[in-house]
Amino acid sequence: MSFYPHKISKNFQLPQNAGKAENANAVGTSATFVCGAVLRFSLRIEIKTKEILEAKFQTNGCGFLIAAADVLADEIKGKNLREPRGADKSALETKIEIELGKFSKQRKHCLELCLETLQNAFADFRLFQIEEFTGEKALICTCFGVSEDTIERLVKENSLETVEEVTDICNAGGGCGSCQFLIQEILDVRQIESR
Repeated sequence: MSFYPHKISKNFQLPQNAGKAENANAVGTSATFVCGAVLRFSLRIEIKTKEILEAKFQTNGCGFLIAAADVLADEIKGKNLREPRGADKSALETKIEIELGKFSKQRKHCLELCLETLQNAFADFRLFQIEEFTGEKALICTCFGVSEDTIERLVKENSLETVEEVTDICNAGGGCGSCQFLIQEILDVRQIESR
C-alpha cells in the first residue's frame, strides 16, 4: 500500500523529468512557506524557434510536488514558448489535475509552486534574450553603457539638439568624451531626417 494516491505515487516513484536540463538557458526557482519545499525548473529552449527542447526539475518536496512538476515538464516539452506562456495558470493547473487527479486544498500549494517556478524560468529566459539583444547593439558610450538605440530614442522623444542635452539626460558623452563625435553624428542625422 502506498502513502500517496495511485497516480501521484506512480509519478513520484518514477519521475521522467527529474534532474538538470543540459545546457539550460532558462532557470526558475521558487519556494513555499507552507511546507518549506524548494523547486527549480531548468529549460533548454531553442533560440530561433523558441521551442522548449528539454524541461527538468529538482526539488526537496513531497510526492505531490514531484508528480506535479513531472507532469508540467512533460506538458511543456516540445512546445513553442508562446504556447505554455500564453496558457493561463488555471489551464495548466487543470491539465496537471486531469493527469494526476484533483489536488486537495492542503496540497494546492504544490500546484501553485510549480506554476510560479515555471513563470520564473520564462522570466529568466526573457532576461537572457534581452541581454543577448542588447549585446548586439552598437555601444556608443562605453563609460556609461549607453547604446546607439537609446541615444536615438532619447533624441527623438525629447527633441534634443546638442551633445550636452544628451549628456544631461543619459550621461552619454560625460565620461572620457571619446563618444561625443558619435553622438553629434546621431544628432546630425536626426536633424536631416526631420527636415
